[in-house]
Amino acid sequence: MQQSYLSGRRHILSPRDEWTLVRKVQINPRTTAKGLVKMLEETGTKVSKSTVKRVLYRHNQKGHSARKKPLLQNRHKKARLRFATAHGDKDHTFWRNIL
Repeated sequence: MQQSYLSGRRHILSPRDEWTLVRKVQINPRTTAKGLVKMLEETGTKVSKSTVKRVLYRHNQKGHSARKKPLLQNRHKKARLRFATAHGDKDHTFWRNIL
């Protein structure tokens, strides 16, 4: 008996649907999985949020959240300005030696 290349469960989303999801995320990276599910439901395809996330992950669209870091204070801004005015007139050879 020969193995069928179509064995297993069929994909809910067609390659065109997957491409549409990826394009939507590339155009607007702040799109949510919930919003993408709604968009697919409008076209008549019912999928779960995890399916959308899995498809995007497969196409190398991974979710990231920004690192929390403290805001700049006035003393930090003044120190940056002092540094810029003190070193602004240096030539290119000086900056090549700086890490």
